[in-house]
Amino acid sequence: MGTILFFIALIFEIAFTVYCIVTKQNHLKFRNWLRIVAFAAFVILVFSSVIVWSFRWVLLAALLVILAVIGMASLIRNKTSNRDYKTSRIVVKAVMMTLLLILVFVPALVFPQHKLPKVTGQYEVATATYTYIDKNRIEEFADTGKNRFVNVQYWYPENADGTHPLLVFSHGASGIKTSNDSTFRELASHGYVVCSIDHPYHSFYTVSDDGSFTLINSDYKMEVDNANKEGIYTREQFYGLIQKWMKLRTDDMNFVIDTIIEKSRNDTAPVYQHISKDKIGVFGHSMGGAASVWIGRDRKDVSAVVNIDAPFFSELAYNNETGDLAASGKAYITPILNIYSDDVWKQLGSNSTYAANYTADKNFMEAYTVHFQGAKHLSLTDLPLFSPLLANMLQGGKAAIDPYYCIETENELILKFFDYTLKGTGRFTAEGTYGSR
Repeated sequence: MGTILFFIALIFEIAFTVYCIVTKQNHLKFRNWLRIVAFAAFVILVFSSVIVWSFRWVLLAALLVILAVIGMASLIRNKTSNRDYKTSRIVVKAVMMTLLLILVFVPALVFPQHKLPKVTGQYEVATATYTYIDKNRIEEFADTGKNRFVNVQYWYPENADGTHPLLVFSHGASGIKTSNDSTFRELASHGYVVCSIDHPYHSFYTVSDDGSFTLINSDYKMEVDNANKEGIYTREQFYGLIQKWMKLRTDDMNFVIDTIIEKSRNDTAPVYQHISKDKIGVFGHSMGGAASVWIGRDRKDVSAVVNIDAPFFSELAYNNETGDLAASGKAYITPILNIYSDDVWKQLGSNSTYAANYTADKNFMEAYTVHFQGAKHLSLTDLPLFSPLLANMLQGGKAAIDPYYCIETENELILKFFDYTLKGTGRFTAEGTYGSR
């Protein structure tokens, strides 16, 4: 919708400019009526839900209001003289208006209006956000001496009876807690309480309850970027970074789970009253998936893990003799579902970072693996729907797989796996590969 409206506006601006130049008149009255009509058309499109109102339309709406007010004032003053016509002035105005159009349409072009992935459960979904303060940790990324804080968002079945399994999600290396919003809504609609964590200074940005805004830490981002390049770190140095990253992530996840369990006992907020503290699953994307696997090993109260496109950092060891990473070979007893894109799938068996993933069938008691052929790393999040442009830039091109097919199938698999492991519903089965469609 944003692209269509942008080109319509651009064509009208060019056509009007050409008309003025050919007739050698300003056509100020006509321009003013066009401004008023454009604003009225925008309002009609919003109220008819052709345009779904959101942040992406705020700048355009502001510009249309300003232009409509200017146009109305000009008509009231009856300012219609064409005596001051100059071609150069018409061209300058056209260039300025084109630049303004580009500016105000940027949100709609970068974050296009899109349909939401399907939600198939019986429950309406409610959300809630909180900031938790960890009194046992001082924030290592800031010199304020303040305690570590963690922002979380919940998706839960509204007005549902009884308690429901708790699922805790960790985002990717520089992701945000809403990265898999469609997954959370689908799970909550089927009777799960989903808590997604923003890891401050690891997340691209996070907003606390008091409105404070925290961006990703530049040193951490540089570490992650350099870790994906050849020759920057030795394998031993990389292994050290893994331990540091995972400690922060797993400390956050442990703190959040412990906080939720405590609040489910004595906090009267609706979300906590829906939680069954005896049925807990964890899942995450990329670095968040690695942290989830780690939590699944360490916590006895976690009964299921979903790893989305991540290496098993917790199952790796550094070999001094070879100077490389290797699978630790330790048994892993928590049921796990592994979901891979092409970006990770092609590295299994060739990249030592994924050595433990490659040997999962031998060392994991109950592991299921699926591969989305044609998918890229971010195809397993909502970003290709929310912003195809950003997704393509960040992952180096457009994925071959249909984004709706990919995310909706992924959501279906995750739901089936948690139904099996946490609710005891049937057996979990899946195709090994889900192809491009």
